Amino acid sequence: MTDQVVITEKTSQAKDVRAAVGGRYGAILPAEGHLFDLVEPEEVSPDWKRWTAALLRPDGLYGTKPAIGGNKASKLKAIRDALRGAKRVWLATDCDREGQLIGQEILEHYGYRGTVMRVIFTAQDPQTIRDAFAKARPNAEFARLYAAAVARRQADQIYNLSLTRTATVTLARGARTVIGVGRVKTPTLAIVCKRELEIRSFVPQAYFEVVATAEAGAGPLRMRHAPKERILRREDAEAIAAAAEGFAGPLAVRVEDKRQGPPRLHDLPSLQKLCGSRFGWSAARTLEVAQELYDGQGKKVITYPRAETRYLPESLIPDAPRIVAGLRVGRAFSEVPVPEPPVVRRGASGHFHDKGLAGASHHAVIPNVNTVDTLREVWPRLSGDERRLFDVIARSYLAAVMPDFRYRQTTVTLDVQGHLFRAAGRQPIELGWRSAFPDWQPAEEKGRRRSCCPSCGMARRPGCTTPRSRTRKPDRRHATTRAR
Repeated sequence: MTDQVVITEKTSQAKDVRAAVGGRYGAILPAEGHLFDLVEPEEVSPDWKRWTAALLRPDGLYGTKPAIGGNKASKLKAIRDALRGAKRVWLATDCDREGQLIGQEILEHYGYRGTVMRVIFTAQDPQTIRDAFAKARPNAEFARLYAAAVARRQADQIYNLSLTRTATVTLARGARTVIGVGRVKTPTLAIVCKRELEIRSFVPQAYFEVVATAEAGAGPLRMRHAPKERILRREDAEAIAAAAEGFAGPLAVRVEDKRQGPPRLHDLPSLQKLCGSRFGWSAARTLEVAQELYDGQGKKVITYPRAETRYLPESLIPDAPRIVAGLRVGRAFSEVPVPEPPVVRRGASGHFHDKGLAGASHHAVIPNVNTVDTLREVWPRLSGDERRLFDVIARSYLAAVMPDFRYRQTTVTLDVQGHLFRAAGRQPIELGWRSAFPDWQPAEEKGRRRSCCPSCGMARRPGCTTPRSRTRKPDRRHATTRAR
């Protein structure tokens, strides 16, 4: 019998670890999620068997008991038997809070006192797993993560059950129903209900806008009156329109060169939000597809998907050229003009930021550096949804290592007797990271008239003479307006 044991979170994880390290670190035994449940309140105190409005809080913590269902009993027995002769345990469960709890609660329940090492990996390819074992750290360094998981679980048991019983006995009024109260469900339901009440009580309110067409020497220009507060009275809007009708005065033109950095990398919530709006996926569907890209057989092309931060550690900067090269081999990304070397942005406003990862168990979701070289072979095995999600993740990473988007913004204003009219337009100078998203358009630019010159906002026409040189000084022209 080996004197070392590796505990993984699930069977598929055990297969990946076995393929990567063989038996070098001892027997590899999978759990099946949580192998222990907390004991029920009535098992702590017989008085709690009857539902009342009591706080179900024991003197200490709720104890644990073996979970039932599936193959949990047989898997727990195999781990328990192995622990009896083990001098060292390697915890290779998921790298988040729940993964820490799943592995360590087994050792705590059986009072294991041998050496425990924590293996942290954010991808499940063989090289990443081998590196993770080589860099394993004493499990004691993760005591706070385990304590946080225990606190979460104990709080759920105490307050969810206490509040559920209280709500049921006080509000159900004898009906055969349970009014469930939960840490996630209840506030989510409250948000939905609050929004529904706002919708029901909403009273439409008419307001007015004034748009003028200025006849300038360079051509017609649509300008909008944009007061700080909406115009609610028709007579006020008509008075402004009357003042603008036929008004002649100088246009103030301001031209500025600006730049915009790429968007943040993705964590799980941002992926779920984007996929919901773009593909119509539920949050659960996004996680399901991401999990398959992470640990699916013959895939493993992204890092850990349950990311809670949108930064990367600075130690991953050397991986950027390899990830870019691996992605650009594929036809989908071959045309993305990533510079050599890639652009690296550090700090809070960048993408590689060690301090931004403080307290986090894992970094933003990116392509897996150790499998990106095999993308050509893996691609045919991916489903349509998996390809769509990988495309989102890959383009986000490519954009992060590309130059800023540079553009020239022209703002034209006209003061009509104290009422300011305004028009603005952009002219791209260098697409930079936007080249990674050929069909992408930011929210503030959606709905912009395609017939307008991107530099000045004037109607497009042959021989447009909009100034292209950078200036900080107002360029005054005269215009006559027609308002509506």
